[in-house]
Amino acid sequence: MNHKEIVIRKMIEGDWDDVREIFIEGIQTGNATFQTEAPTWEEWDASHTAKCRFVATFKEKVVGWAALSPISSRKAFSGVAEVSIYLYGSSTGMGIGGKLLKHLIEDSEQQGFWTIQSMIFPENEGSIHLHRKHSFEIVGTRKKIGKLNGVWRDVVLLERRSFLTGKD
Repeated sequence: MNHKEIVIRKMIEGDWDDVREIFIEGIQTGNATFQTEAPTWEEWDASHTAKCRFVATFKEKVVGWAALSPISSRKAFSGVAEVSIYLYGSSTGMGIGGKLLKHLIEDSEQQGFWTIQSMIFPENEGSIHLHRKHSFEIVGTRKKIGKLNGVWRDVVLLERRSFLTGKD
């Protein structure tokens, strides 16, 4: 695969069917999210920042997406957000996740975010590795933070503090 064929662009509402399909595939793995159903576009749109939403395309087909969600409505935390990044399972290992996350990080800094974080199931070693490669540090493990299908699950909390934004 030629990495020049991977295009990262702003997500638009018209991408929702593909984004939703990728999200559903993530749900089905049992190691991507606590959600058990994909939201509607309206629900998803309301829960994610209007900035920092991207899709990765390969040969003009959406193969992954990334977006930020605010962690709090408090002004003091306005520059802190949670990362969501999902790829089709068939697209892993091709560098798409790295390119998508790098783009999200760069744009988040331009948009004034000073810390971005991810909560990842410990079993999702690929995602943890991807985040660590992009300067995310493990803060710790949140033990039995929530139930998924009746089973208590841990998450590894990772965060990345910007080297550019929030330096004052």
